[in-house]
Amino acid sequence: MKTKIALFIGLLLAANVSFADLKIGVVNIPAVLEKAPQAEKAKKRLEQEFKPRDNQLVSQQKEIQTMQEKFKKDASTMSESQRNRMETDIQNKMRDAKRSQQEFSEDFNARRNDELGKLQKRIVESIRAIAKDQEFDLILTDGVIYSSPQMDITSQLQQKLSTLPE
Repeated sequence: MKTKIALFIGLLLAANVSFADLKIGVVNIPAVLEKAPQAEKAKKRLEQEFKPRDNQLVSQQKEIQTMQEKFKKDASTMSESQRNRMETDIQNKMRDAKRSQQEFSEDFNARRNDELGKLQKRIVESIRAIAKDQEFDLILTDGVIYSSPQMDITSQLQQKLSTLPE
């Protein structure tokens, strides 16, 4: 990390740029993601899209639980073939439910990553627009330990995102 900073400073000095002339901004990306209206819309789209499948998974789990309770209650009065058949049915349903849960998780994660990618692209575009409009030389995001409030342009970015169409 120190070598990167030294290299950066060395490049600035080699380019005859003085620190007094630099305009640097800092963006807190997690804060932007938390408050961006696009993030909330994406979350609602995902919930709406995956709610039916989630309800189906919950229903499957309840059905399995009901079957297990019935098996425990009635096992002593069942014939061996009935017990074996019911145990097999329960195991098959559990296997199907596990497979459905894995597919759901994979599909949900893929869609969430897609939505996040779109949002990140809009954030980067907005940061670049702010940088050009306000003539910033450098805008930093992750890895900043401290910045003065004057350098923080997070609120400006949030305002810009709130004016963009969903």
